[in-house]
Amino acid sequence: MTEDQLDRPLRRAEKVAEVVARDIVRRVGDQGLAPGTQLPGEAEMLAEYGVGRASLREALRILEVHGLIWIRPGPGGGPVIAGVHTEDFGRMSTLYFQVGRMTFRELIEARLILEPVMARLAAERRDTELLPQLLAAAGIQEPSVVSDDGLYLRTSRDFHRLVAQMAGNEILYLFSHSLEDIFHDRVRSMLFPVDRRTAVVDAHAAIANAIARGQAAHAERLMRDHMIEYAEYVRRGHPALWDEVVDWR
Repeated sequence: MTEDQLDRPLRRAEKVAEVVARDIVRRVGDQGLAPGTQLPGEAEMLAEYGVGRASLREALRILEVHGLIWIRPGPGGGPVIAGVHTEDFGRMSTLYFQVGRMTFRELIEARLILEPVMARLAAERRDTELLPQLLAAAGIQEPSVVSDDGLYLRTSRDFHRLVAQMAGNEILYLFSHSLEDIFHDRVRSMLFPVDRRTAVVDAHAAIANAIARGQAAHAERLMRDHMIEYAEYVRRGHPALWDEVVDWR
C-alpha cells in the first residue's frame, strides 16, 4: 500500500507517520484485538503501508508514547497492544493541564461533578455482579481499614473505581480514573487522619447501600456530600495546593 492509498487521505499538515498510526489504531478497534496481541513485524508493515522505515518507526513511537502499544525487544519481538489504561490517559492529559495553567482546584471541581453523577448511574443500573465487590470495598466488614494506611488508601480507591465501573459508561470511567490517578499521584500522603476515617467508611457504606437499593438520587447526594467534605479537608489543610498548576507527569 502506498502513502496515497491509505484509508484516510493526508491532510496538508499531517505527517505520514500520523496517518499510519491512525490506521493501526483503527485496525486494532475494527478487529477487536486484545491487549497482549502482537502486531505484524516491521518488514510486514513496511510492505503493507509502502512507507519508509523512519515513518513507520515514528508511527509506532507515537502509539508507544501514548501508552497504546509497547515494543517487545529481541528476536521475534515487535509492537504489542497495551490496551487502554487510565494512567496513560492521565499522563497525556497533564501535558495539556500544565500548558493551559489548569489547577488542582479545577481538577477537584471536575471530580465533584463526575463522582455524584456516576453514583446515580451506578444505582440506576445496579450491576448485581459487582455489588458484593462494592460493599467489600466500602470497608464495612474490615475494621482494620481505619488504622492501616495502605489498606485505607487501597479500599478507598477501589470503592470509587467500582462506583465508576458500575456507572456503565466507559468514557466517564476513563475520565474519572485518570483524574483520580493524577490527584493521588500528587496528594498520596494527604489521607484523612485516623480519627476521621470511621466517618469516611460510614459514608462509603451509605453510598454503597444506596446503590445496592437502586436509590439513585440518594446515592448522588451522598457522594456529593462525601466529595465536598474531602475537597474542604484538602483546601483547609493544604491551601497552597488549591492554586497549584498540575504538572506534566
